[in-house]
Amino acid sequence: MKVDLALPPSKRDLRLDLFRGLANWAMFLGHVSTGVLAWFSFRNYGFSDGADLFVFISGYTSALVFGRKMLEGGFVFGTTRLLRRAWQIYAAHVLLFVFYLASVHFLSNWFSAPDFIDRFNVAPLLNAPVETITQGLLLRYKPLNLDVLPLYVVVMGAFPPVLWLMLRHRNWGMLGSLSLYFAARQFDWNFSSYPSGAWYFNPFAWQLLFVLGAWLALGGANTLHFLVRSRTVLVFGAAYLLFAAVMTLAAELPELQRLFPRALFEAFNPNDKTNLAPYRFLHLAILIILGARFIPIDAPGLQAAIWRPLVKCGQQSLEVFAVGIYLSFIGYFFLETTSNGIVAQLLVGAAGISIMTAVAYYRGWSKRIEKSAHSHASQSAEENRHAPAGELVQLDHLDNKVVGAA
Repeated sequence: MKVDLALPPSKRDLRLDLFRGLANWAMFLGHVSTGVLAWFSFRNYGFSDGADLFVFISGYTSALVFGRKMLEGGFVFGTTRLLRRAWQIYAAHVLLFVFYLASVHFLSNWFSAPDFIDRFNVAPLLNAPVETITQGLLLRYKPLNLDVLPLYVVVMGAFPPVLWLMLRHRNWGMLGSLSLYFAARQFDWNFSSYPSGAWYFNPFAWQLLFVLGAWLALGGANTLHFLVRSRTVLVFGAAYLLFAAVMTLAAELPELQRLFPRALFEAFNPNDKTNLAPYRFLHLAILIILGARFIPIDAPGLQAAIWRPLVKCGQQSLEVFAVGIYLSFIGYFFLETTSNGIVAQLLVGAAGISIMTAVAYYRGWSKRIEKSAHSHASQSAEENRHAPAGELVQLDHLDNKVVGAA
């Protein structure tokens, strides 16, 4: 079967790593503070933000990586690899969930700040601990800011049949995703949360960004290439991004609100993030188109040293994301219990990004070491398999002496 993948097997799109790293940084800064640091994130400048970008790129890279596996090894092989990745994401969420709950509870008691229990939605743990932990493992209970990984688990877990279909008829897969999106918005489909309410990121709606990324990776980008070069799209896109920035800033600046009719302002504020409002989806789509226009895959600037920390954070996105969410709570707690001034916020933001970057570099180094050790072990086993019997006996004897000495 011939599939028009967006990248050849030997090519890596640094733009994906760069912008996924940027999304991780932006989400961390946005979660730490609603003050100065929030202005370094995306959320005050348009309808979409780091979460939208993170989900979209995850769909794109998942289709590239697991699409190849499904083509090479068949549906069952590709499915097992996808579900293994979903399990890794779930395990990361559970680990983050436990550390997060324990930290909120401990620090709230230690510093006599009981209001943090309610602010971070940890009160259910005190009222019904066993039930709360159980619901947390079922992804129905989520403390504040722990909503993205459960969404990621669900879309990855449901992705195998979608990917199988898209490898054969990608447009049918995209059409099905669009249909589910509009049906969810029309009929209020969502997963229920514990102890009440619904998921903050509605999986039935947000799957559209994930599938869009997959569709583009599996050849859709070539279909829509004319949009990247269209002057009309460029002009409309720039105007729409400007409108989105002004409308979003108006929510933060009351004097700006008075420039617009009340009905127009209320059509976009509050921003419908839960159900991925169409204007939010369009905002990200335009950013993708303009990004592809002005930052081609072979742009020499992508190799610049200044972008390497972001690229590294994008390459180790799961670990960096989990650490960033945890650090956002620690940073918020520190600012609220000490000083919330501009300098303090900047120092907390810089410290958090430095730790996230250090984690990314460590994970990259660790994976290289593990891969090298595995490759060396495989090579040694192959050499031993072809070695003469006498040499194998000598090697065995030498190994026994070494073990005995240890």
